[in-house]
Amino acid sequence: MYELEKENLRRLSDNIARFLQPSLIKTFMTAYFDKETVEKILSTEETLSVTKAAQMLLDQMCYLEKVGWFQEFLDILYASEYTGLHKAIKEWNFSELEELDEHRKLLERIEPSFTKLIKPSELLAYMNDCLNIREREEIKAVESHRGYIAASQKLVDSLLRSDKPNWFKVLKIALDACRFDQALELLESNGGGTAAKGCGSDGEAEAMTTETTTTVCFEFREEPESEDMLMSANNMTPTETPSKFTGEHDRSGEIKLREYQKELTAAAVQGQNTIICAPTGCGKTIVALAICEYHLKQSPGRAKIVFLATKVDVYEQQYKLFMKHFSRTDPSIRVTGMCGDMDLSVQWLIENHDIVVMTAQILVNALQSGEVPSLEVLSLILLDECHNTTGKHPYNNIMTRYLDTKLTSSTHSLPQIVGLTASVGIGSFKNRPEAENNILQLCANLDTRVITTVKKQLDELKTYVHTPEKEFFEVPKHTYDPFIRIIKNIMSNIEQLAQKAFNIESLSNIQNREYGSQKYEQWIVSVQKSCRVIQMKDTDEERRICRELYNYTEHLRKYNDALIINEDARTKDALDYLDGFFEQVRNAGYDETERKLTAFYDSQRPQLLHLATEGQQNPKLEELKFILEEEYHNNEETRTVLFVKTRALADAMKKWIDDTDSLKFLKPGVLIGKGRKSNFTGSVMTLTSKKGVLDSFKSTDQNSDQSKILIATSVADEGIDIPQCNLVLMYEYVGNVVKMVQVRGRGRAQGSRCFLISSSKECIEKERINMIKEKIVEEAIVQLQSHPAELSNKVDVLQREDKARRDHVSASPDKPKTRGSYRLLCGKCKKFACFSDDLRVVQESHHIALDRSMFERCVTVPHKNPKTFQGFSKKEKMLCAECKRDWGLIASYLTIQDLPLLKIESFVVQNCDTRQQFYFRRWRDVTFAIREFDMTEITPQTWPMRD
Repeated sequence: MYELEKENLRRLSDNIARFLQPSLIKTFMTAYFDKETVEKILSTEETLSVTKAAQMLLDQMCYLEKVGWFQEFLDILYASEYTGLHKAIKEWNFSELEELDEHRKLLERIEPSFTKLIKPSELLAYMNDCLNIREREEIKAVESHRGYIAASQKLVDSLLRSDKPNWFKVLKIALDACRFDQALELLESNGGGTAAKGCGSDGEAEAMTTETTTTVCFEFREEPESEDMLMSANNMTPTETPSKFTGEHDRSGEIKLREYQKELTAAAVQGQNTIICAPTGCGKTIVALAICEYHLKQSPGRAKIVFLATKVDVYEQQYKLFMKHFSRTDPSIRVTGMCGDMDLSVQWLIENHDIVVMTAQILVNALQSGEVPSLEVLSLILLDECHNTTGKHPYNNIMTRYLDTKLTSSTHSLPQIVGLTASVGIGSFKNRPEAENNILQLCANLDTRVITTVKKQLDELKTYVHTPEKEFFEVPKHTYDPFIRIIKNIMSNIEQLAQKAFNIESLSNIQNREYGSQKYEQWIVSVQKSCRVIQMKDTDEERRICRELYNYTEHLRKYNDALIINEDARTKDALDYLDGFFEQVRNAGYDETERKLTAFYDSQRPQLLHLATEGQQNPKLEELKFILEEEYHNNEETRTVLFVKTRALADAMKKWIDDTDSLKFLKPGVLIGKGRKSNFTGSVMTLTSKKGVLDSFKSTDQNSDQSKILIATSVADEGIDIPQCNLVLMYEYVGNVVKMVQVRGRGRAQGSRCFLISSSKECIEKERINMIKEKIVEEAIVQLQSHPAELSNKVDVLQREDKARRDHVSASPDKPKTRGSYRLLCGKCKKFACFSDDLRVVQESHHIALDRSMFERCVTVPHKNPKTFQGFSKKEKMLCAECKRDWGLIASYLTIQDLPLLKIESFVVQNCDTRQQFYFRRWRDVTFAIREFDMTEITPQTWPMRD
């Protein structure tokens, strides 16, 4: 009886055991098996494995003879929410469940990293469709008793055994809803997202269903937008454009280098340390991939490569590119990535992967903490934008460790160093010898004696890399502007009020400050720093004066910003900026001084509004309008990148274009960094929003929401590549030689043009000097390359001199940290916050206050961007209860809830004995000792639950 069913159970036992957890159908077992058998199965599940217990259960079922057992088995499966398994057994068809194998393998592969990036209790609310009630309760219990990582592992185990066909989709939706972006990206970057093959291939994109998740795919800094283009773009004829080849790729996945790219790899593939200096747009990332491939083949199983980026934006793009390339060419190459928000072990990543893409500070932190014992665990380090290897930059920190090891140890095994840059024109110089000295110092810092440039294949390079023509537009400044006069009068009145409260001229040495200038901003910073540590006999008076001066200078700062915006944009945009600031003031701690200053603004606003709507136009905007109208009249397919100095100006320019009838067809997109919010719009740019902006700019579909102009801050200097761009506009945007080369290189199309628009003769002259300096740098490189022995000797001398200086500094005794007690006072109102004795340091960098009463002196608000980092989960912002000054974060750490993480820059530190006050911008600058955090200090009595 039931012979067919038993035979099928034996035949498909492996398939069933992968999903079935015996304890979830305990009622079925107790009805058909004796107590000893049931206990043995449950014991096996608890002590050995769920799969073995399921196999044991299935074996026992094959001996059952009682009528109705099989139907009851199906019924209990359905009642226990095993809907997928119930259907598969009922129809004896496991094809639907087998389709989940790829998702299971993916989750198993990334589990070690994935489990450190999520908080299961937050995900469970979205996962009712793929986890049953008991599984959800068990995961919650594990998190409560053993923490997030253990609960995450339990969650993964449950998903790997899930018989729900939609579990993978539900997981991604949950990750997205809970803002676990790094975990979602890890899932998708490792093959869990479906992407159109060319990241722009129309045919394949249209074939995607509504349930498809598209992998984010950028047009990378200097190379084509997708892996397909890595193989195809190098096969173009010089007259063809990369956009024609999107989606058409060599299925073998092989990189086919151009001759000049082969020349750029020559020194690196010989194992030499080198700086690869080549123009923007020539394909340096393709060169880097080729170097990595060669290095991996030369040291199979032993190579450990780290690719370093300076910015998170660039890291994200390069990580995706490396992942996509090696997943196609050689899936056995293990590629991973890490940036600041990811709570992963760097040592584990290096040990278990062949290539790790990361931001430089991650490696610095790992070396400082000892997590990565030495750079000798690596075999190759590639530094993107390596011209940054100077001063206190993380690149230089890494290379200092490298050089100290090299110069002090006779037996070392240091990695090969390869730097990538568009220009080595660093530092200040006036002539070729000075430029040579700067380049030699960069070579010494990077321990390289070879500068690789294109020489033999220069003609080929010129057919692919187009240098835009540069033109200068000097525009007259505003003539008489009543808006400027009114704002300056307001600022003068505020300065007089501040002077009555305290002699502010004694608080700063900065003289000859002009309203609407960077120098005035520097004066404000200097005054605020000094007023924080003003001391008086009457402490109440001291607090009142400190708070008043802070309010006065903060309002002066915003008026100064408005003058700067008015200089480059419209009066309307400057007024909008001020309106936004005063709205924030009204919604925050609104004291008597702020009420007075707000009333002052309100009394002038009607006149300011009239000027904003009826006043004269900005001559610079009129010139920019003329240029854009002419360029698009001559060529409707023009693609423009407009570079501006600040986020506020980027937002203002977008509004101006949208409001201008003759330009609104351009549908401008804005590209800014991922850092703090814009003061102008309160906006930040996520990776997804950047992708949307770039996709719109690159679109060729006339019927789509196509953007023809991209307004960018410095994030685009080193961050994006747009082959279609044929017009680069620099709007009061001038830097050094390196910036000039990078910005100009955004124009990739043949016949590209580059315009500088400025009302400053000095600004235009500086750019002309940069052009001269670029030629000086080129001559300096040729001179150094022609004398390799001399270059090598000078690098050796510089390295020994630098080492001697470092040794002298390290031999000087550090100023000992004092053991006295200090008070932390609010930097704005001087209200007491906590004692230094209550401070603890976690992981050498995070500073917490173990004073529960601190919550009586602050208020908390939900954090707008909660996330997890290094074991901390930030939940709330902490503000001074009296003046609403930002004091830091409220976060959980491991299993400990509601820990205050303080920002030292928000406080004044007062010696309890002498009452002397100090201000520190960084925790590493404090002069008193702070104890290491000890988990045993946290008990229910010392750290009770918050009300």
